[in-house]
Amino acid sequence: MPRNLTKNNAQFQRALKRLPLGVASNFRYWGDDRTIYVKHGRGARVTDIDDNEYVDYRLGYGPAILGYAHPEVDAAARAGMEVGGVFALATERELVVADRIAKMVPAAELVRFSNSGTEAVMAGLRLARAYTGKDDYVILEGGYHGLFDAAMWYTPMEEWGQVGEPEIRPYSQGIPVGTRGYAHFVQANDANQLEEVFKRHAGKIACMLIEPIMGNCLGISAEPEYLRAARELCDKYGVVMFIDEVKTGFRVAKGGVQELYGIKADLCTFAKAVGNGYPISVLAGREEIMRKIGKGVAHGGTYTAHSVSLAAAECCLRILDETTALADIATYGTRLREGMHKILEARGIAHSFVGHPSMSGLYFSATPPRNYRDWKGSDYSFYDAMAQVLHDEGVLCEPDSREPWFISAAHDESCLVDTLRGFEFAVDETIKAGVESHKVPA
Repeated sequence: MPRNLTKNNAQFQRALKRLPLGVASNFRYWGDDRTIYVKHGRGARVTDIDDNEYVDYRLGYGPAILGYAHPEVDAAARAGMEVGGVFALATERELVVADRIAKMVPAAELVRFSNSGTEAVMAGLRLARAYTGKDDYVILEGGYHGLFDAAMWYTPMEEWGQVGEPEIRPYSQGIPVGTRGYAHFVQANDANQLEEVFKRHAGKIACMLIEPIMGNCLGISAEPEYLRAARELCDKYGVVMFIDEVKTGFRVAKGGVQELYGIKADLCTFAKAVGNGYPISVLAGREEIMRKIGKGVAHGGTYTAHSVSLAAAECCLRILDETTALADIATYGTRLREGMHKILEARGIAHSFVGHPSMSGLYFSATPPRNYRDWKGSDYSFYDAMAQVLHDEGVLCEPDSREPWFISAAHDESCLVDTLRGFEFAVDETIKAGVESHKVPA
């Protein structure tokens, strides 16, 4: 049944007078009467200001990998406060955390810290350009690399059928159209197209910026042979392979997606899971490239390597590296998929799962998507309608089907029971509402 959102709706109306859309980020606005405000989070659950409790599969888009208000991480953060905050000077803990990252990720020969995933990717793109002396870059359609001008382009569906590269468009006003020519888009899992673009723009491309598991597009994954081919093509054409692990880093494996695929980046970024929600990000990579920082390439920031975030990161990474947390997360994610599968299969609803058990996408087709165009051309109305019911039933997923379901180490048996109960109800209610359910043909 619908939740009581009286206080949330009243807060929205008050906030709207001072905050655009009533929130601090566009993605937190879910409509005038469905935007929620969090009272607190504990473990894998959050409670809004109307005291509605939810099993949370957003986790702030992935950061709360150990769960909200994790006692060890928060104790470490409080100890970090005792250091004094921000000095615009270095502390010893920077090296401690960098050493841990290098131990977990072989590609992280040298490390620099920033505050957000966007900042880290911005710095990495600047560094790749400086190292190669080239300005252009390649991005996979459907990939997300933060909210900065160079990354905020897309290829519209109406351009997909044309010969050659489709014309790209900015997905926000205020993006200088004069920078359009630097970005080149390719489809995931098409090595031939990638090489064509490398050939067509020979001598101009600085880097290939890739999420091997797309954190903002269902978790659509690169096929192993494609990623190996991309690595070889980058080497062949003198292109920096820049792997964006802002979402996958320290989540899908201790060494991130690079460990899963047995691939080594030239540059890589990490953010979401590094500090269990405390603001910190990482740019890392080959020593030869990273040594350009400070020798021609500017990088810095007043709040970079803040004592609180560093202390939280030290604790969080130790737990992920030295305990069974990641294995436990994957096990829960697998069980969640199995439970959803039984419910959907019993109703003859075609479906598939995409990504990794720790960050799964649910797709209403028997054949999983291989690239962004597969998802964009599909009918996701059933998912969108079902998500609304799930929220009313206390299961918090992103209302946009592109966002994966994130799992934390705090998701337990009670979470699974509550989730599958709510999921079954939501599926049935969505079917009753007459929304297309993608039933398997008889």
